[in-house]
Amino acid sequence: MRLATWNVNSIRSRQDRVLAWLDRQDIDVVALQETKCRDDQFPFERFTEAGYEVAHVGLNQWNGVAIASRVGLEDVEIGFPDQPGFDRDAAEALISTPTVEARALGATCGGVRVWSLYVPNGRALNDPHYEYKLAWLAALRDNAARWLAENPGTETALVGDWNIAPTDDDVWSTEFFSGKTHTSQPERDAFTAITATGFTDVMRPFAPGPGVYTYWDYTQLRFPRKEGMRIDFVLASPALSATVVDAGVDREERKGKGASDHAPVIAEFDIRREQLGDSGPVE
Repeated sequence: MRLATWNVNSIRSRQDRVLAWLDRQDIDVVALQETKCRDDQFPFERFTEAGYEVAHVGLNQWNGVAIASRVGLEDVEIGFPDQPGFDRDAAEALISTPTVEARALGATCGGVRVWSLYVPNGRALNDPHYEYKLAWLAALRDNAARWLAENPGTETALVGDWNIAPTDDDVWSTEFFSGKTHTSQPERDAFTAITATGFTDVMRPFAPGPGVYTYWDYTQLRFPRKEGMRIDFVLASPALSATVVDAGVDREERKGKGASDHAPVIAEFDIRREQLGDSGPVE
């Protein structure tokens, strides 16, 4: 199984690019983030024609997550239990009736439980969105721990845009990010708390840092100057991580006109389609 995650920064703007890439890279399952569209605006037909089933949740022009699979798509779940919400129009984030944003989507694809996750940005260390981010990660940690406790042998992948660079090797300049989000100690601790439940960053052994990034800001020539961050991850449960055979970043997809500011991360697992009960693309 070839599993990928990609913050596409608007699926409607980049559907041609995404679909061509799926074919070129022979991807079985892709988790997408920041689709920036409602469900009725998602190009389902284009993906169906390419042999993929799709689950998507999007409420407006913000956020949005999807999973596209050619090895089956079952047990779709929008959001995880106790997922915090946020009201962008309120003065405070964690109000009594916050909006649960379109940031988490789960589905079983060929026997693997895949979660497409778009972790809140945090904005600034003194912003209510930062506290929302930490609460969101704490709820995800609790669920991750429960999933493994209930079924230690489960093959689960928590994938997406985590908006956290967990180590200094994951940013181009520690000085530049000092006092900013994505590298603060509470955020890094929240990421570590999730991996401490048993989930593993499968890419790092195959692509050691520093200098391996998944995101480059559009401004100030960050990409050609190699000034990026590694904030997109595939975290695998123990049973799934035991089957990984390769993983890396497709940096080429950050190049060219109309590119997203993120590059896709691909992980390959030694799970064959006959084992998954699927003989090929969806008809």
